[in-house]
Amino acid sequence: MTTLRVTGLTKSFGQVRVLDGVDLVVPAGITAVLGASGCGKTTLLRLVAGFLEPDAGTIRLGDRVVAGAGRPVPPRGRRIGYVPQEGALFPHLDVTANIAFGLSSGRRSEAGRRRVQEMLDLVELPRDVGGRQPHELSGGQQQRVALARALAPAPDMVLLDEPFSSLDAGLREETGRAVARALRATEATAVLVTHDQGEALSLADQVAVMAAGRFLQVATPAAVYLDPASPAVASFVGHAALVPAQALAGSATSALGRVAIRGAGDGRVLLAVRPEQVTVTAADDPSALTAEVLEVSFFGHDATVRARVLGSAGPVDLTARVSATGVPAPGARIGVRVDGDVLAFPEDLS
Repeated sequence: MTTLRVTGLTKSFGQVRVLDGVDLVVPAGITAVLGASGCGKTTLLRLVAGFLEPDAGTIRLGDRVVAGAGRPVPPRGRRIGYVPQEGALFPHLDVTANIAFGLSSGRRSEAGRRRVQEMLDLVELPRDVGGRQPHELSGGQQQRVALARALAPAPDMVLLDEPFSSLDAGLREETGRAVARALRATEATAVLVTHDQGEALSLADQVAVMAAGRFLQVATPAAVYLDPASPAVASFVGHAALVPAQALAGSATSALGRVAIRGAGDGRVLLAVRPEQVTVTAADDPSALTAEVLEVSFFGHDATVRARVLGSAGPVDLTARVSATGVPAPGARIGVRVDGDVLAFPEDLS
C-alpha cells in the first residue's frame, strides 16, 4: 500500500496558473478529487502519472520522489495504473490481450492467462468476454476492462480520470460500485477524478474538493458534507443556498425569518440551507414563507423544487427535495419552511 504525497505543486500553461501550490496526502483507499470542469483535477492526475512535469513542488510515491527533485521518473517507472475517461482500450486487441498488455509474462504464458482470469473475476466480468473485441462490449464493460488492464501489473497506485462520465446514469452507478469493490479488494491506493458530488461521496474514503487550482477541503465524505470548511464547499457539495443573515446568540435573522444556527458566532453570516432542510407546505400555511416555484426536476423516486421566497426582505431562492407524488408545477405558489439548525459561516469566509 503506497501513500501519495503532493507538496507545493504548481503548474501553468502560458499565463494561466492551473495548479497553485497544491498539497495533498493520499493514503491507501480511494480518494476522490472533486471539482467543476477546469479546476485543475485532470492536470493534477497527469502530473502524478508523469505525463506532465510540474513547474514547482514535489510528488512522492511511498519513499520515492518521482517529480520535483532533479530528474523526474518517467511514467513507466512510476508503477501507476491509469484509467482515462473513455477507457482507451486497444481496438485491434481482444479483451484478454488488452488486460495482459502490461504483464511481463505476456498473455500466452500460464501465469499471464491466470492473471487475466483473476482480473476478469475481480472486475465482475464473465471469463468468456476474453475473446471479444472492445467494440463488442458495452460502455460499462469497457471501463471494467480498462480497470482490469490497469490493475493487472499490480501497480503501486491507480489513477482514474472521470471514468464513468460517458455512461448513462444507471450504468454509471452500477459500474462505479463494481470498480470501487475491485479497488478495495486489491487494497489499492487510488485517485478518482470526478465532477459528480454523489459519485465522490458514495465511492471514496477521502474527498478532496478543488476549485481554481487549490484544495478547499480534504476530509472524509461525511465531514465534507456535514461539516464543510467554507460556503463554497457547502454550495458545491451540498447544493446549499447561501443566504446573508445577522447572527446573535445562536440564531440568525434573514429573508427567511429567524432560524437556529450552528457553526458561527454573532455578526454577519452566510446561512447554508440544504435541500433536505427545506419543507414544502401549502401556500396558506401560517408557519411557512410564501414562495413561487421556479423549476421542478423530476427523478422518479423523488423530485427537487427550486422556489423563490417572496417578501419585503428581498428574494431568496431555495431548493427542496419532495416526494414524487404531488409535485407542484412551475409558477405555483407554495409554502416553504426551514427545519433544524442551519449551518452558518462568518461572512468574511465567502
